[in-house]
Amino acid sequence: MEGASRFLRKLWKTVHNHVAAGSSEAEIDQQSLSDKQQQLRRKAHETIQKVGDDYSRRQTFNTAVAAVMELLNEVNKLAERDSEQGLAVEREALQAAVLLLAPIAPHICHQLWQVLGNSSALINTPWPQVDEKALVRSTITLVVQVNGKVRAKLEAAADADKESLEKMALEDENVQKFIGDATVRKVIVVPGKLVNIVAK
Repeated sequence: MEGASRFLRKLWKTVHNHVAAGSSEAEIDQQSLSDKQQQLRRKAHETIQKVGDDYSRRQTFNTAVAAVMELLNEVNKLAERDSEQGLAVEREALQAAVLLLAPIAPHICHQLWQVLGNSSALINTPWPQVDEKALVRSTITLVVQVNGKVRAKLEAAADADKESLEKMALEDENVQKFIGDATVRKVIVVPGKLVNIVAK
């Protein structure tokens, strides 16, 4: 009970701090967002997707609350309040958090909905929709294995081809250390996931 109370106080404080910083209703321009803004927006829409599934299909309310808690942590870590777009992204994330939590904590969420500047009643507001564009990643984390053991994790462009990923993996300092004097026999590339190097 104490953990839930602490979480709701944190949500209350974050929403009020956002409004005090000058909440923005500007339209979000995905192309002009900074890396942090894109990351926060992606987290918000991943959370909308997950919580919708938790409520409707899985009917697991504790994981829905946990997902909103994670989103709130990301808001506090990534929010950029020094630009119109930064404030707009933060507002979108906070509105999503309030809407997603409303079935579990309706009274406080109704209050926070009003604080965020919405004139409509929360109960009449449609469920938030996932913006597929917000879910697109420009980079991926690539796991590199040498003889089946993880030896590196690299950031790569999401659209990088197999040859580029293989080259990047083989040139990594840590990977080279584990290959040593061995001969690379095979390189298996699973785009978007991993590179497995077999060396003997």
